[in-house]
Amino acid sequence: MRALVFDSELRIEDQPKPARSGRECLIRLLKAGICNTDLEITKGYFGFTGVLGHEFVGVVEAAPTASMVGQRVVGEINAACQACEYCQKGLQRHCPERTVLGILRRDGALREFLTLPEENLHVVPESISDEEAVFTEPIAAACEILDQVPIGPEHHAAVLGDGKLGLLIAMVLSHTGCKLTLVGKHAAKMDVVKDYPLQRVTLDVATELNRSFDVIVEATGSPQGWELALRLVKPRGTVVLKSTFHGEIAFNPAPIVVDEITVVGSPCGRFQAALALLGKGAIHPVRLVQHTLPLHQGLKAFDLARQPGVLKVLLEP
Repeated sequence: MRALVFDSELRIEDQPKPARSGRECLIRLLKAGICNTDLEITKGYFGFTGVLGHEFVGVVEAAPTASMVGQRVVGEINAACQACEYCQKGLQRHCPERTVLGILRRDGALREFLTLPEENLHVVPESISDEEAVFTEPIAAACEILDQVPIGPEHHAAVLGDGKLGLLIAMVLSHTGCKLTLVGKHAAKMDVVKDYPLQRVTLDVATELNRSFDVIVEATGSPQGWELALRLVKPRGTVVLKSTFHGEIAFNPAPIVVDEITVVGSPCGRFQAALALLGKGAIHPVRLVQHTLPLHQGLKAFDLARQPGVLKVLLEP
C-alpha cells in the first residue's frame, strides 16, 4: 500500500498492509485531511517519524466485533492502555502509555489502510458525507472548548486565527449565543463564516480592542497569538490555548498574575458532539476544502497546504 511518511524528509513509500491484532480494527481509508499539526511535525514538532495524518474517514475491513465490519467510521486519535488510573477515570487522552495517531508512536492515516482500537471508532451516520466526516476530529477539538469553559449569551468571546481550526471554532461557538468576534489576517478566509452570527475584524483593528473579551480562544498557530490574547482578554477572563507549533514563546507571567487570567490548554475533544453538529447540518466545514488530491500526490498536497491563504487539503486513495 502507499503511505506518506516523514523521517527528516517527506516521501511516498510502499509499505505492507498493516495486520489487525487484539483490540485493533483494520480500516480502509476513504479520505484524510492535512492539518497544521502535520505541517508542524515536518518542522520537528514532537520529534515524530512515521506515517503522518490523524484526520480521516474510512471503512472497517476487519474487527474484533463482526458487526463493525463494513461500517464507515472516524476515529479518536489517542489509543490508550485502558488500565492505568487515567484510563479508569475516563481520561484516556492523558494515558502515559498512549499512542497518538500520526503524532506519537503510532503510524497515522495518510496511507491506504490504518489500524485503531475498536473503542476509538465512531460510526458515521449516513446523513454525513465523507467530505464532512473527515472534519470530525478538528470539530471535536472545537467542541472541547465548551466542555472546559462556560460560554453563553452573557459573554464576549473572540477567536484569534482565520486558519482551518479557527474557522471551525468560530462555527461551533456561534451556536452558543455569545457575542462572538473572529480575528484574522485574511478577509477572504473569514468570508467562509460570513453568514454566521459573529463579527469579523482584521488584526489591525483587533489591536485596538484591549481588555474587551471575557474569553479568548487562541488558534493562530503563531507565537504572536499568545501576546495578542493577553492584550485582548479582560481581567479575570479566560484564554483558551489551541495552537500547537514547533518552537518556543517568550513567557511573562506578570499579566496573568496581575489580571487574574485563567489559562486553559485545550486538546482534542469528544467525537459525539462533533458528529451531532454535523448530523444536524449546524456547521458547514466543506467550505474549507480547496484541494483534493490522490494519495500518490501527497508531496504536492503538502506543498499546497503550506501556501499562505490555503485552507483544507484532502487526500484520498
